[in-house]
Amino acid sequence: MIRKLRLKFVAVCMAMVTAVLAVVCFAVFAALRSNVEDLSREMLHRVIQEEPGGRRPEVGVEIGGDKLLLPYFTVSLWPSRGGGYTAYVTGGTYSGLEDTAELTAILEDCLNQGPPEGVVQSYSLRYLRQDNGLYQNLAFVDMSMERRLLREMMGSYLVIALAAFLLLLGVSAILARWATGPVERAWRQQRQFLSDASHELKTPLTVILSNAELLSALPLEERPARWTDNILSESHQMKRLVEEMLTLARADNLAQLPVLAEVSLSETVEDCALAFEPVAFEAGKPLEYAVAEGVQVLGDRDRLRRLVSILLDNAVKYGAEGGTISLALEKAGSQARLTVSNPGEPIPAEQLNRLFERFYRADASRGEKSGFGLGLSIAAVVAQEHKGTLKAESGREGTRFVFTMPLKK
Repeated sequence: MIRKLRLKFVAVCMAMVTAVLAVVCFAVFAALRSNVEDLSREMLHRVIQEEPGGRRPEVGVEIGGDKLLLPYFTVSLWPSRGGGYTAYVTGGTYSGLEDTAELTAILEDCLNQGPPEGVVQSYSLRYLRQDNGLYQNLAFVDMSMERRLLREMMGSYLVIALAAFLLLLGVSAILARWATGPVERAWRQQRQFLSDASHELKTPLTVILSNAELLSALPLEERPARWTDNILSESHQMKRLVEEMLTLARADNLAQLPVLAEVSLSETVEDCALAFEPVAFEAGKPLEYAVAEGVQVLGDRDRLRRLVSILLDNAVKYGAEGGTISLALEKAGSQARLTVSNPGEPIPAEQLNRLFERFYRADASRGEKSGFGLGLSIAAVVAQEHKGTLKAESGREGTRFVFTMPLKK
């Protein structure tokens, strides 16, 4: 699917590029042709004023600073007694035209055309006719060099256009990969999410089905209570997993936005610390906390409480045995900063950002802990909803999570 999307992106871009290049080339050709034709007409007006027998002017067009000399010749037509005319070649770069069949054919074609300016197509000549009363002056300029010039220049422009097309094709391919990168990551994460969710749901479903089958095979009075307890426990676990998945789904769809109000973050954090203090003590990982007073923010109390609870629960689960968990809330300029630290094995730097991915666990041993790997993803969503940031840091001393959000102004 992603490959088709990239190909479609490149195809649309190159169709637009081709259309633009075609319009530009056509406009350049039209402008160049009009310019050359105007210069050619200007030369006709100059040479038709040439005095017979006078100094032959160098007639040409200047292209890019270079002067291109064009072949030309002028003719005077005098009426004759028999009703025809007598032609005299009065100047130009041609020789041997006097009294030739070619000259007669050129003049007949020119005189048969009504406009005083035009083209003798069969001989590739542009002409200008001037009536002086007793006689007519005609000037002719060769168009073959003009046309060759147009072909050569347009050939150069087409080579440039082809090079630009190939360059833009490469750029479009790079941009297509860059533009579809987020889509590809989202698609990959969605597939991974479905795979992991199915795996997490498979275990409790297997336990529930196994216990239910065993219960259904026994008489009612002989059904052990522990199997019923297993079903109840796994059902609650499945409910919790589904609720966490729905929380993330709502965040993705922006279906539920928190109602922001003035909240004492100090009180919220202290309440969470008091609630987790016995939990940490039972796990053999005492909790130490320092909460600054008067930290006021705009937020949702329940969602902020959930964020703090997730960070403390994560520290209790994955902190080193016998290590001390620390929590600190302080003001840092215009920000409120919450830090939750626990000692333990350092997490590699390349895995730190992935801690906030759904169902991700930094190592295999984490999979043995209770939970589904969705807590930190939910915490990251809550931080984003409150225009804050949540990041993880790890070193020899252990791992810590830092949450910052703006203070109430």
